[in-house]
Order: sequence, then C-alpha cells, then structure tokens
Amino acid sequence: MTQALGNAPVWPMGLCVLCGLPAAGKTTAARALRDSTKQHKGWFCVHLPYDDLMPPEAFSQSETSSGQEEPQSLASYWKLYRHELLAYLEHFLQALIKGCHYLSRPKGTEVTWKNFVCCLKDQGLIYLGPEDTASCQYLINSTPHRPTYFILDDNFYYRSMRYEVYQLARKYSLGFCQLFLDCQLEVCLQRNFQRMNPLSEETIHAMVQKLEVPNSEKYTWEQNSLILKSTEYTLKDNSQVFSLLSAALENPVKQFEENTELKEVDRALCAASFLHQADQAVRRIVSQTMMSAKDNKLIPSKMKSLAQELNKLKAEFLEDLKQQYNEKKQCHSASILAINTSLFCQQAGDIAKKYLLCL
Repeated sequence: MTQALGNAPVWPMGLCVLCGLPAAGKTTAARALRDSTKQHKGWFCVHLPYDDLMPPEAFSQSETSSGQEEPQSLASYWKLYRHELLAYLEHFLQALIKGCHYLSRPKGTEVTWKNFVCCLKDQGLIYLGPEDTASCQYLINSTPHRPTYFILDDNFYYRSMRYEVYQLARKYSLGFCQLFLDCQLEVCLQRNFQRMNPLSEETIHAMVQKLEVPNSEKYTWEQNSLILKSTEYTLKDNSQVFSLLSAALENPVKQFEENTELKEVDRALCAASFLHQADQAVRRIVSQTMMSAKDNKLIPSKMKSLAQELNKLKAEFLEDLKQQYNEKKQCHSASILAINTSLFCQQAGDIAKKYLLCL
C-alpha cells in the first residue's frame, strides 16, 4: 500500500504517461484503457487529455502582454500551460493523500483551472456542493478507494517532459509507467488530415525529428515502459499493458532516494535545456543579422558568404559552450546565457560589418 507524506496510508495510485505523435491514437487508447481496467481489474482510471485541458492560445501565437518588450514564442506559452496542468495535478494529489474534503483553487489561469476541474468532475472525482457555489470549492469524492491511475495523454516527445511526471511520482511515492504508441507517420498524417482542426504537416514532421522514444536500457527511470507497435489499442494488448500497470503500482518510485544515476539524468536534461535555449538565441541573432544585411542591399553572392560565416560561428560557439558545460558539470544560469549570447551578437555584428563596408 502506498504511504503518503506524514505516514498516512492511502490506496495505491500511479501516473501513466501516454505518449506518441499527434493522431497516433492516444485518446482512443486512453478511453479503451480506462474501460478495460475498470472491467477487468476494478481500477479507477482518470483520463487527462492535454489537448482538451489547455486553452486554444496554447497552440497559437499570443499577443504581446503589457510590460513585455517582445511577444513570447508559441513554445513558451505551450510550456507554461503544460507546467500549470502538472501543478494542478499535484495540487489534487496532495488533497487526496492528505484526506482533504475540499479542493480549492491554486494560483494559475482561470481557463486552465476550469478545464481541469471540469475534467475531474466529469469523471466523478469531484463535485460542487450547493453551499460552495460562490467560493468555487469542490468536494472530493472519497468513494474510489481502489487502485487509481492518472493517464496523462499528450505527445510528450521530449524525454524531459516525461521526466517531470516521473519526478512528481517520486515526490509522492506513486507508481510510474509509460505507454508509447509507435504509429507510422503516414497513418498519423492521414488521421490528422481528417480532424476538424488538423495540425500542419510541417509540425508533425518536425515532431518526428524531436521524438525521443523511451529507452529503458539507457535510462533506468524509464524501465516501466511499453512500446505498442499497433496503430490501434486493442484487447490483445491488455495482458502486456495490465502487467506494466500492475508492476508500477506494486513498485512505486521511492521518495528522494539518493541515486547517482538520477542526478546524472537531471544534469543531462539541464544541459540539454540550456544548450537548446542557447541554440534558439543564436539562431535569432543570425536571422536578424541576415535581415539587416538584406535591408542594406547586400548582393546575393555576399549574402551567401555571410550566411556561411555566421553558421560557422554559430557551430563553433555552441560547441565551445557545450565543452564549458561539460567541464563545470553544473547547470548554467540565465545570466550566463545572456552574457554568452551578447558576445555572440557582437561577433556576428563584426562579421556583418566587413561585408557592409564594401558596399
């Protein structure tokens, strides 16, 4: 039986990350999994479809907020809402573990919180008492005292996204597992085209390049993972999936266990995040420098040479930054990134001046 913080026993709970390309069949699989586990195992499965829980602006370019010098990128808004959903899930888990009767609203955007509580309410986990309408406090349904899984349904194409869920499971000693739907790209594109609001083919192709498939041999925290090759979740998958879910529930992640390998994973993910930010920053600088040269009527042959020099500078800059990171073995701060990108901007400007002086 899972032990909660403060040694209060609760029924076993687990987090299941359901990941794969858009239109791989994740939502269909989640619903089938929810029904089959209830029928054959007597478990309670809560489906959390990220596409439905995040507001539309998470998937489209947002307007510049007041006080900002420039608009945030699409990726930054999307990441913000992902983190917000995970925070709401943790808030609910805390209430369950502590045995609270009420679920009050934490800090966050109103629309995302509304979508989240509606999702829980529709699945019978919470309800609004008549006396709580004004305060918007929800009563928690205490009846499902049985093994409970939360199925997080999203693309989760970066390993770091899934690792955040693993960290949440570790924090509260929950079971953790991953189901990866390995659907052919052509099938995903065809299904996506038939959707009411399809993604662009470029977006899906880009996601294919970024997709990091679970690798239990390299990352021990991904040991409870299953790759389903079929394009549809079917009853024949049940024995494999049930075994995975059962193993995760019976062996919850240990809280804050001293683990050198996990520390190394944390460091690697931190490095990947830092280098990704650096790459994005210098790409913008290169793009701005090229646009400036074009506005100054630099001829095509010179534009090509300038682009080659800037790309060479970018590659050398990122490689040098990577070596610095590996030598220090610690996460770099935003200020270090700002200093380095400022230096790169100066170097890129110096290169551009050579070409512009010849005009």
